[in-house]
Amino acid sequence: MSARLLTTERRHSRILGLGTYRPRQVVTNAEICERIDSTEEWIETRSGIVTRHFASPDETLPVMAAAAGAEALAHAGLEPGQIDCVIVASMSNLVQTPALAVVVADALGARHSAAFDLSSACAGFCQALAVAGDLVSSGGAGHVLVIGAERMTDIVEPTDRGIAFLFADGAGAVVVGPSAEPGIGPAVRGADGSYAKALRMDSDWGSVRDDPSLPRPYMRMDGRSVFRWAVGQIVPAARRAMAAAGVRPEELAAFVPHQANLRMTEVMVDRLGLPDSVQVATDVTVSGNTSAASIPLAMERLLSEGTVHSGEPALLIGFGAGLNYAGQVVMMP
Repeated sequence: MSARLLTTERRHSRILGLGTYRPRQVVTNAEICERIDSTEEWIETRSGIVTRHFASPDETLPVMAAAAGAEALAHAGLEPGQIDCVIVASMSNLVQTPALAVVVADALGARHSAAFDLSSACAGFCQALAVAGDLVSSGGAGHVLVIGAERMTDIVEPTDRGIAFLFADGAGAVVVGPSAEPGIGPAVRGADGSYAKALRMDSDWGSVRDDPSLPRPYMRMDGRSVFRWAVGQIVPAARRAMAAAGVRPEELAAFVPHQANLRMTEVMVDRLGLPDSVQVATDVTVSGNTSAASIPLAMERLLSEGTVHSGEPALLIGFGAGLNYAGQVVMMP
């Protein structure tokens, strides 16, 4: 006895709406220097960061993620009941279960949608966007809500001179839906576990359970190793993403890399040979490094400033702990 499985006809997908949440508290470099042995000038020269946002106790991951998701739905002109799947990318959720996406979907009123989390650190948003695009293109979902949400202040030791000035909190979301024309290009992905120790947690929660006298786990980073890896690996990956989408550098309206460090972004732009006509996202200067939330936050700032417009092509690429990366060319919402 034989059987044939039914399949749906493939279609195109694109980003239909965008939403963000920036925590109320703005933290300056001077305030950071109260807790670490550094100077405002050193921080700005080293990273390009001038301010960042820290979440207050009431600005939890579900609260920030749901706020960004609601704004994205409104921008797309959709109701929560029209969402078939919610994907949340986060590396800072301290709750093992239930999935953050399930809590967010319920908060939004999308109670009949599928919901799951994706953990890929600073590459999480682009990884989740690729999954969402494939779900819509394959007919597996009509509309997918993708959210990057982080409370990095929960996993970074505030006195760690190496990274305390870098990381911050926030959330960004997009709605992915069907399109008559391609709006999300093929994703490029990669990972190199030989660099796993370059950006890692210094212990696991099990060790604290077994010995409560031990310090809680915090994230640690070898900044030089991450910088060298990112510059060496992300530039070729960005070229592959453009080639896969059939887009030349001069055809891009914007370059939106993960907002890790302004110096890193400037090196990438130089090595990619991007023309001056390409707008480069520099939201890191006022938002810090928000991991999986950084790319949608940076997209929103470009659009709100009017330097990039809806329907124009942008190269997105995220990279981080693993070390891993993911990116694609998209049409701006």
